[in-house]
Amino acid sequence: MRNLSSLTTIGNWWRWILVLTLHWLALPAVQAAEYRPLPPSAKNGLSSDWLIYNSARNRLTLYLPGYHAPAHAYYQWVNMRPGRSLPITFVARQDECLFLDNQLIFTSRAAASYTVDLTDFLPATAPAGPHLLCVWHPDAIPNLSSFSNATPEVATASGRPVSSAQKVQPRPRSHQGQTVFISFLLLIGLLYGGLRASYQPGFARIYQFEQLWRRSNAEPDFLVKPTITWLNILLVLIFSLSFALLLVAIHTNIQSIVILRRLFAVPESAIVLRVLLYTGLVAAFVLGKYLFLELMGYIFDVTPLVVVQYREFIRTILFMGLFLPLVMLLYLGLNRTLPETVLWVSNGVVSLLLLGTVFRIARTLHRRVSLLNLHLFSYLCATEVIPLIILLKIIIFTY
Repeated sequence: MRNLSSLTTIGNWWRWILVLTLHWLALPAVQAAEYRPLPPSAKNGLSSDWLIYNSARNRLTLYLPGYHAPAHAYYQWVNMRPGRSLPITFVARQDECLFLDNQLIFTSRAAASYTVDLTDFLPATAPAGPHLLCVWHPDAIPNLSSFSNATPEVATASGRPVSSAQKVQPRPRSHQGQTVFISFLLLIGLLYGGLRASYQPGFARIYQFEQLWRRSNAEPDFLVKPTITWLNILLVLIFSLSFALLLVAIHTNIQSIVILRRLFAVPESAIVLRVLLYTGLVAAFVLGKYLFLELMGYIFDVTPLVVVQYREFIRTILFMGLFLPLVMLLYLGLNRTLPETVLWVSNGVVSLLLLGTVFRIARTLHRRVSLLNLHLFSYLCATEVIPLIILLKIIIFTY
């Protein structure tokens, strides 16, 4: 019995030794499988890998355009060394800021293209290695695709190096989509000219000043003729194209809408695709409003007013749509020198289009049935005023 007990004790000891040995051998594998954040990789200048701040984890994470929502601040680790030039070029909106290691180094005074040497803002005692670059704008989304590495040597005509204060100046540069916008404007002009030559009587019924601001009680021809015709459909498509150009060129913040970004993931650099997308959305809104009016007319029991209201809506937007190409010409000519003026003019024209449409519809309906009736006034608010407020919020009052 004593020998059997000794053998059992020896077996237990060997079993514990075997377990500890296996645990010691498996320990490096467990440590290797443990997740640890990777250090910032060394980059020669800027790259396309931008970071955003994750407040929940208090860390910077890789920004994925199709996954993360657009932000106002983007970060990037840039490998720098004091005394070695590192110029970058980018297109900035007004009041866009650059930070280096959480220190403000640059603020754009106007919307233009800039060239900045990051090494000029690096202290002489700063260590060589990765430094954190931040791009931030208080109201808009920075154009990350415009950031790139510039030539190492920036020289004047005399061959002497340019100082840091001179480098951070706007340099003339054409808009990224200037050729696209000019091509679409030529197409719009050709379409308007072709329709005017082919359908002159129908074209004149819409684009007449005396008919738009008439004071007589006689009904104009457009409110009596059928609305869904080939001429009206083509004019709606031209208006949608003109409005889409304005949205892409000036009112670019509508791409921050979460629903629009989730349904149509179009990159900012694809200007032609964005113009076509916005053209389809505007045309679908204009043509689909008739179904909305039919539904609201059935709910409010004012179905006889739906056709007249929709015809007045089509006639007003088609007439005021003639001024949209003029705003685009103003944008192409003065955007680099007077960007704020162009923005104010664009906002004024779009606001006048939206407000004028609601005013004309209310005036036309009031000629048939008095809008002093609370029931009809509620119908007008549901079909015109509330959509007007939503459109003003999306287009005019930018984020």
